[in-house]
Amino acid sequence: MAETRLHDNLVLDRKGPIHVLRIDRKKALGALNFEIMTALGDYAMSLAADPTVRVLVITGTGRGFVAGADIGGYHNAAQTVFDRFQRRSRQTHDTIAALPQITICAVNGYALGGGLELALCCDFILVSETAKVGLPEIKLGLMPGGGGTQRLPRLVGPMRAKDLILTGRMLTAPEAVEWGLALKICAPDALMDEALALADDLASKPPIALAEGKQVIDDGLDTALSAGLTLEQRVLGALFATEDGKEGIAAFIEKRDPNFKGA
Repeated sequence: MAETRLHDNLVLDRKGPIHVLRIDRKKALGALNFEIMTALGDYAMSLAADPTVRVLVITGTGRGFVAGADIGGYHNAAQTVFDRFQRRSRQTHDTIAALPQITICAVNGYALGGGLELALCCDFILVSETAKVGLPEIKLGLMPGGGGTQRLPRLVGPMRAKDLILTGRMLTAPEAVEWGLALKICAPDALMDEALALADDLASKPPIALAEGKQVIDDGLDTALSAGLTLEQRVLGALFATEDGKEGIAAFIEKRDPNFKGA
């Protein structure tokens, strides 16, 4: 992979249609500050406009994926500074969640507070056996502000979301999978191999159908069932008219591998 440092604490590796973004702040367990959130958001905005990239994998370094926001930056901070950071976090999280590319979060260690909220913006979450996830803001007299109160209930249900948010406790990797918060558990030294294998599989799929399928699922979560079903049929009809749609059907009939071109 070709490695680029987007920021002192952000490393980007490129492998054809797959990007791997690694948060590299080992001593602080990946804690996010305003500068890192800004760099993340800027990268996500540029990625959204890049049709050559089909899958993004986000991971961390060492024992921490992201152990939350950099709380030291909160201490004695003015309200305007705090609010500015929260607005920046909202923009970054929303941009990542709305990416047309498929996103995979490979949680290598602690994913707490803003770390779990970043993971929740991704389409798939894989966890290392050593991972711990949670939203401990209640212990600071606060609550999640990066989407935790909204994205988590949509994934695991309101009762389990209240359990995590109102107690501040952490889940182990097996608990995260049991709750449906993560897709699978991986051995620590196999986590990235598993994430990249999934990324390779997804990147081989027709890109238009991949992006549209993701969008229809996400949009359907926030609409009535009848409206979602109408959207599904409309998008399916449009996909049938694409060159990739024709190629996929022809390849099936001819018993050969399809050659999808994103058209």
